[in-house]
Amino acid sequence: MTTPELENGRVSSSYHENGTSEMVPLAYSEKAIQEMLQLPLEGLDNNLVEFSEAMRTVAKALRRAAEGKTSAQAEAAEWKRMFELEKAKTLQLERKAASSVNSGCDLPDKRPADLPDQPEKCLPENGKNGHCCGANGICNHEVLDGEPTSDSESVDKKMVKKASFKLSWNRNRSKGNRYKHDVVSFESGNIKTTERSSKQIYLKWDSNPQTVLILTKPKSDSVKLLCSELVRWLKEQKNLNIYVEPRVQSDLTKESSFFNFVQTWKDDEILHLHKKVDLVVTLGGDGTVIWAASLFKGPVPPVVPLSMGSLGFMTAFHREQYKESLDSVLRGPVCITLRHRLMCHVIREEAKHEFDAEEPILVLNEVTIDRGISPFLTNLECYCDNNFMTCVQGDGLILSTTSGSTAYSLAAGGSMVHPQVPGILFTPICPHSLSFRPLILPEHVTVRVQVPYNSRSPAYASFDGKDRKELGPGDTLICSMAPWPVPTACQVDSTSDFLRSIHEGLHWNLRKIQNSDGPTSNT
Repeated sequence: MTTPELENGRVSSSYHENGTSEMVPLAYSEKAIQEMLQLPLEGLDNNLVEFSEAMRTVAKALRRAAEGKTSAQAEAAEWKRMFELEKAKTLQLERKAASSVNSGCDLPDKRPADLPDQPEKCLPENGKNGHCCGANGICNHEVLDGEPTSDSESVDKKMVKKASFKLSWNRNRSKGNRYKHDVVSFESGNIKTTERSSKQIYLKWDSNPQTVLILTKPKSDSVKLLCSELVRWLKEQKNLNIYVEPRVQSDLTKESSFFNFVQTWKDDEILHLHKKVDLVVTLGGDGTVIWAASLFKGPVPPVVPLSMGSLGFMTAFHREQYKESLDSVLRGPVCITLRHRLMCHVIREEAKHEFDAEEPILVLNEVTIDRGISPFLTNLECYCDNNFMTCVQGDGLILSTTSGSTAYSLAAGGSMVHPQVPGILFTPICPHSLSFRPLILPEHVTVRVQVPYNSRSPAYASFDGKDRKELGPGDTLICSMAPWPVPTACQVDSTSDFLRSIHEGLHWNLRKIQNSDGPTSNT
């Protein structure tokens, strides 16, 4: 038997009947070659395809498990926070029962010299069972405080105590109505929606604010002038401690030695900034408010935004009346709007567990996933609480907060939503479909956006217009509501400020009134 020979890419061989062999040029078919070499190439290819699909299925399962763990971890952290609050409430009730203290929300100013400063706990009201805020609200340490510090952490004894305040849900400033924790009641087999009294949230200081953080829009001469004037007024008239950004501190000290008292922070201190600051004042537009929110990765102090920008959907106070406005806020009570933020996690395709997820990013307006410079449509698989929603094929997708409903989402055809409404806006960007309409999802859901493996090109995610990240095939973006809102002060109240902003900023539904002079319908 002869060995087949390869000639011009084909095997040729000839066999004689006498058993001898001779090499002759013959063009064998692929089928003959497979039989000769006993290599089932077609079957082998099918096995490789099946094996490849199985490996992709396993990879998807591992990634989904990692995403599920990340979501569960975030939910567990929220439950832990709620448990700590309930535990603190229980301890307060036990202390009240053990002592005969009948004073109101008195916070002790003096402590033993050998004990470090601890976060102050509110005492019960006079003759009432409950917290200092009673049944009408909650205290700032329950909402805006960060994680409790451990005993091993060093505490700066020279640090000024943060001002204490409480939030109440009232219909008006004069009469307090009990905040309804039960939204739905079930009595005698009937389901009924209870009366909602949380029309407006008010902030009332229990102790005077001591420290103010001022954040400014860069490269603006008018902002620089107002900043120096504001710092001087707050120090001379209110005797407050002032924090500014490092660049602003440098500009102020160069201007005059009077501003040597102004403080700033180092890079490693920014995570603990919320423990030092009682109030934040922004000089600029909505972008400055977004920048202020981005400095706080956890709790955010109350923000007073002074309008010095173009459009002011979040900046309700005019710069000309900054003295009257800050006087009112520092005196209290003041209406506030709790602006919800989104917490975003990027999980790469090679991630095997939740620890491989990148650092979470908090956004106040929106997170945008678009095609970037690619000429191809984006291909995004979207899930809501692990339920498949749709596949976005278009220029991209916007996941927005209700505060961001008047920004990019509005330009893409999304609805304007009152900022006090908790929800996630799901708005496509130029979808290649006639039936793709925007959605508004409830606040408790988790939205997962994944770039499929068969996507022609990567996608690009940007968070409040910055921190742009590339999302390759298999990468996932997970978004859920963050537990730390941004409390912004209102000039009048939340609804009045919102309607004023869309009327003045967008001229919403501005139309010439129809003349009454003309034909009328017969009655």
